[in-house]
Amino acid sequence: MPQDVMDILIGSSGQAVNRDPQASREHFVAGSNAEQAGDRHGAIEKYRRAVQFDPENGEALFKLAFALDLVGEEEEAMATYERCVDLQPAHINALINLAICYEDRGSYRRAEKCLRQVLETQPNHARALRYMKDVEASFDMEVDEDIERDTTKRNAMLDTPVTDFELSVRARNCLKKMNIRSLGDLLRITEAELLGYKNFGETSLQEIKDMLTAKGLRLGQGLDEQHNVLRNAVYEQLRGTPQEHLLNKPVSDLELSVRARKALQLLDVQSIGDLCARTEAELLGVKNFGTTSLLEVRDKLSELGLGLREIGNE
Repeated sequence: MPQDVMDILIGSSGQAVNRDPQASREHFVAGSNAEQAGDRHGAIEKYRRAVQFDPENGEALFKLAFALDLVGEEEEAMATYERCVDLQPAHINALINLAICYEDRGSYRRAEKCLRQVLETQPNHARALRYMKDVEASFDMEVDEDIERDTTKRNAMLDTPVTDFELSVRARNCLKKMNIRSLGDLLRITEAELLGYKNFGETSLQEIKDMLTAKGLRLGQGLDEQHNVLRNAVYEQLRGTPQEHLLNKPVSDLELSVRARKALQLLDVQSIGDLCARTEAELLGVKNFGTTSLLEVRDKLSELGLGLREIGNE
């Protein structure tokens, strides 16, 4: 073989490999003939030789990957498809087949990337469009499973008894008397409520806060989440009504008295929608918020055609 026909490459083994496009084409033809004769394993060997003589022979790489796929050599087939699509321009059918391999293994992002590469050059490619729909549907399933798994994990954590945590005897006893049994119970109580209990002081409070902080949690977090749900319900109930645009307005627009405003600040009520998600009992539970302030809030909301949430409307 003339030296001017060959290029010297370095193979994966570190040994010199002779690059010979002519020999590669000959082995490719021999592989195609073996494939037509039904000799898949013989075809694979010929295609391997074709790729060995010319690693940039994209058609030989694709045929080798496809033949390997047919005989169940999934790992080598995928690796060969990946080599094939790395060439420029990328082999369209190799991209689609590689996307299918990725999807079968649950690698939906990789599958999507391959299909998008096809659709960038051929936006109406029927097979690519069809498989893209399957991949996008798999995304929804994947997200649902992730959400379910995260929810299960979170619920298990919230059900953890407070006795499992390293708290002082005083803190444990106080929580027991307050009927706070689990981590979830602890997240549904505020600092003020803990400090308002007999024999529960700042030291015990800090101890509990430190324990929750280490887990990325805080006191009152469960109440915040509950109020978010209730607020969203109020927004949904008033969707499409003339009052809907009022819900996102700041509560300061109501021009309440100083006492009423301070009480709402303690409840972290920022918008009129936040206020509508609260009940009369919640407002009256705030220190210095009496009947006079309650009537003031009710009147202001009534002028706008709104009102506080009633117990049972959750």
